[in-house]
Amino acid sequence: MNKLFLYVVLPILLVIAAAIGAAYIWVNKPLTLPAPKVDVLVPKGATPASIASQINQAGVSLNSAAFVLMARLTELDTKLKAGGYQLVQGDSPLKILRRMAQGDVTSRQITIVEGWNLRQIRAALAQHPDIKQSIQGVTDADLTTQIGLDAPYAEGLFFPDTYIFPIGTTDLEILQRAARAQQQILERAWSARQENLPLRSPYQALILASIVEKETGKASDRARIAGVFVNRLRLNMPLQTDPTVIYGMGENYDGKIRKKDLQTDHAWNTYTRGGLPVSPIASVGQASLHAALNPEKHEFLYFVSKGDGSSAFAKTLPEHNKNVSQYILGRKP
Repeated sequence: MNKLFLYVVLPILLVIAAAIGAAYIWVNKPLTLPAPKVDVLVPKGATPASIASQINQAGVSLNSAAFVLMARLTELDTKLKAGGYQLVQGDSPLKILRRMAQGDVTSRQITIVEGWNLRQIRAALAQHPDIKQSIQGVTDADLTTQIGLDAPYAEGLFFPDTYIFPIGTTDLEILQRAARAQQQILERAWSARQENLPLRSPYQALILASIVEKETGKASDRARIAGVFVNRLRLNMPLQTDPTVIYGMGENYDGKIRKKDLQTDHAWNTYTRGGLPVSPIASVGQASLHAALNPEKHEFLYFVSKGDGSSAFAKTLPEHNKNVSQYILGRKP
């Protein structure tokens, strides 16, 4: 019996004890964070696995399988609550899990929507009750200086995403984060661009992507619409896109665009001026940026909305006029 305990039972007990000890150390050991504070958004219906993935994507190394097992064994996996959480130095996996189960939301969030212009972004920041206002009265031109942006216009330089922040964060700080995110994403997209595009800089790519963002009603049309504009740029044809004209009209736009609006010259009127406008016209999502830098290769020079979100494309003006007659004027083909 003693030999059985010594050679069989005792080793098993030691292994179990070692495993328990290692697990205890892991669940309570502070994680290594890439910054003093790391924001993590837990969406509604999130699972321990998806939360672990979010934490890893935020730059925090976390064993996903162990996190899931811990959540199940503690029975906290069914108590996780959605919200914005902030990880701080000293946080362990167990401490983070308990915080999320208790709904101890230490952060708030704001979403910058794809296609919003800067005026809409500033309005959303101003209306958020937990954001400290610091840029009221600051012009867009001065805003670029305060944020440290090296661009002639602030429009389009803020990446559309959901940003988590502690209460009392300033609007300027959120814009600085959005600007850094946009710059990083733009640099990666530019480095992976298609060859021989008629674009001289990442900023021009951002301008084109903003037009694609506003012109696309159906996601599957993005690359084809981008291809139309690239074809026009190569042929030195005016882009003739209504969203740029509307942007240039500013607050004078009342929901309708008239012939006189198309003929009124300004820096964003792509009917009266050739090439790209002087700045982006909206915030740009990754899909539109990818489409602008990797457009579909085709011979289309025209497109028109079908009224259902999709577009009809044409290679020639007569073909385009037929599409306009059918889809805009409602005449049978």
